[in-house]
Amino acid sequence: MKDDISLAQWALVQEMRDGKWSNIDFPRIAREDFDLNGIEFVNQLFPVPTIVHLNDLRQRAKDYGVTMVLIMVDQEGDGAEPTKELRKQFVVNHKKWIDIAHYLGCHSIRTNCRGPEGADPGEMMKWAVESYNMLLDYAKDSGVGVTIENHGRISNDADWMVELTHKLDNPLYGTYPDWRGPGPDFDNVTFLQKTIPYARGTSYRNQPTEAESAKMIKICQDAGYKGWYGIESSGREAIHEGIRILKKYL
Repeated sequence: MKDDISLAQWALVQEMRDGKWSNIDFPRIAREDFDLNGIEFVNQLFPVPTIVHLNDLRQRAKDYGVTMVLIMVDQEGDGAEPTKELRKQFVVNHKKWIDIAHYLGCHSIRTNCRGPEGADPGEMMKWAVESYNMLLDYAKDSGVGVTIENHGRISNDADWMVELTHKLDNPLYGTYPDWRGPGPDFDNVTFLQKTIPYARGTSYRNQPTEAESAKMIKICQDAGYKGWYGIESSGREAIHEGIRILKKYL
């Protein structure tokens, strides 16, 4: 796998919500408007995923020479649910997205694992290990990977995320670091340094300066990361800027 640039659908979420284009147009938008080779879907922006829609997507992606990379899955439960029933439901809810990802040729899905507010990290580790072992067992026949993106609470703890990776010890599991911006409650540089060695993808965002963006890219390169840089910076101007920076430093 070589480094390449993909477009995360969430970067243009407002255009989709405004009705300017729909899911079926995504391969065309990526190629004609940004000349990118990959796309990353968001399940919230899917219509009902009928076989007709999925077949149309596969044909559109083929027509425009675009790889369907990943599906970001939201609103389907959390990877560290506090009860056995909820953990089982988390797995059930994500199985269909593994199947859809496999059918579209995506290499992975992205999940959320925030855990309940104020819960004990050790308990959340047990819950997450149980949930992801079940989900990974389902994923093994298709070979679709399962990732977690840092979306708050325990998933922002790089050491916890690394420990989970070691406990799962599964080649289909990996991190999906969201670069985000530096902030008082999140050290994005340290998080990336610790989690990128285990990444199956990464969510690129323009940093406050080009030099800071270049630093983040170098962290990925130094860690041996080879894969997609999914641009999630919001809006067309920011996407074009991200493409320029990534092409300059990759």
